[in-house]
Amino acid sequence: MSEILLEQQPAERLQKAQQARRQARWRNELTGFAFVLPFLLAYAIFLIWPVILGFRMSFFNWSLAGTGTDVFMGLSNYAEALGDANFWGALGNTFLFTIISTPILVVLSLGLALLANMAIPARWLFRLAFFAPYILPVSVVVLIWNWLYQPGFGLLNSVITAFGFKEVAWLSDPNVAMLSVVIVTVWWTLGFNFLLYLAGLQQIPQEIYEAASIDGANSSSKLFSITVPLLKNTTVTVIILQVIGSLQLYAQAALLTGGGPNFMTRPMLEYIYDSAFTSFRVGFASAMSYLFFIVVLVVTVIQFVVLYRREAKGNE
Repeated sequence: MSEILLEQQPAERLQKAQQARRQARWRNELTGFAFVLPFLLAYAIFLIWPVILGFRMSFFNWSLAGTGTDVFMGLSNYAEALGDANFWGALGNTFLFTIISTPILVVLSLGLALLANMAIPARWLFRLAFFAPYILPVSVVVLIWNWLYQPGFGLLNSVITAFGFKEVAWLSDPNVAMLSVVIVTVWWTLGFNFLLYLAGLQQIPQEIYEAASIDGANSSSKLFSITVPLLKNTTVTVIILQVIGSLQLYAQAALLTGGGPNFMTRPMLEYIYDSAFTSFRVGFASAMSYLFFIVVLVVTVIQFVVLYRREAKGNE
């Protein structure tokens, strides 16, 4: 009998130990969930629920005044958006801005990062100067550039006329207004891409450059054979983030030109805002929002496929 009890005691101890470990694991998981729960609630209330509500609004004749919430429209709002010339015009302006600004922001940020990464005096000052505009609010940025663009006393036109050239109507000429928005955006947002490239450059071992110098490589060979290939992952990240950011153009265009002249700089988000809060057509604006979301999603997926396919071929 005593032998049987002795055999049962280790089994009971093992069972109790396993049970204690399970209880401790559950306590740890519940503790972690309790810390995350406030964020999950805020995320659900302020993001998930508005997304669901906005999707529901897109099927109704929903007005900002609260009327039309029970008037089911089906896909009429989506059909109206697809047949709206203003919708396609705003979408075209957004794509035009993206096509112009993205290459400039990628190439220029890489060039400035290469400059700031060189062993030059006051290197910290260059890094600060290149990144500082990024931390400014958009209202301050637009105020600065609005004064620079002003006819007559604006700095840019003062410099142009000093050389004997005619003034440029930076904000009122339909052929120049979009370029003006691009210039403001490049100056304002360049710092983010610059910082990503600078971090990537600092991860490249100096021994690689020293070995290349011993083999007789010049500066251009080091740039295109070492630096650019080793920054491939950083470049893919920068391009993807920049395209998504450019497609979300709104504040600088709305504050600088108000979408003018003749709606030549009105981006998609500004047209959605005007439809919802100026024309009070929340349902129609919601439908355009989801159509634009699909466009951004498709562009992002295409980017991922194209860029990572090229990367995979390069690694073969």
